[in-house]
Amino acid sequence: MIIREIRKELKKHVEKKYRDGAERYVKEGIILYGVRAFTVRKMAARYFVRIKAKKKEEIFELCEELLKSDYSEEKTIAFSWAFRTKKQYAPRDFFIFEKWLKKYVTNWGQCDDFCRHAFGELIDQFPRFLPEVKKWTESKNRWFRRAAAVIMIYPVRKRKYLNTIFEIADRLLLDDDYLVQKGYGWMLKDASICYPQEVFNYVMKNKSKMPRTALRYAIERYSSAMKKKAMSKARV
Repeated sequence: MIIREIRKELKKHVEKKYRDGAERYVKEGIILYGVRAFTVRKMAARYFVRIKAKKKEEIFELCEELLKSDYSEEKTIAFSWAFRTKKQYAPRDFFIFEKWLKKYVTNWGQCDDFCRHAFGELIDQFPRFLPEVKKWTESKNRWFRRAAAVIMIYPVRKRKYLNTIFEIADRLLLDDDYLVQKGYGWMLKDASICYPQEVFNYVMKNKSKMPRTALRYAIERYSSAMKKKAMSKARV
């Protein structure tokens, strides 16, 4: 019933012009109703009030029903609901989330939404799974490789796991997928908020090998002088 209501309401908020622009921005792996993100997130919060008393397992079943949809807006709601159950997370949920990443994530926006919130929170609670995250860097699935980096943004903002971040960056350093490069560059950029010198030292050490796309993301928060230093003789 609630999922039918959500789908009915989403259809009421469709903006074709917005949909066309969003599809061009994401470029691939996306099907949209055409509902603005802030509207979708408001809906997620409002409908969650009606299900928050349910057991986590029941909420996850509803999440998966939404994730089976081709529409990104429904997946956004599912990931939002999963994050809102964070106080009930248990270690076994890692395998549920990993399955969702494999089966239902089809573009970089979904990857980032899931990993920067629900999945990032779970890893922060249960760091025993960091070795599994590191293994994702060897996956043939580009979203797993991007996820290995993006998932670390959540805990690094709490000043955690810097060594793990550098290890993941090492593993992805020469990845030839530009979306993976952007992912680990973004991870380094956010790590530089809490660890500016350590990240800059890492960049300087690896700039001759690091693809320019990743490098530009990694140094975004530094001064013009430091950016210039990092970009000198950088790999093209």
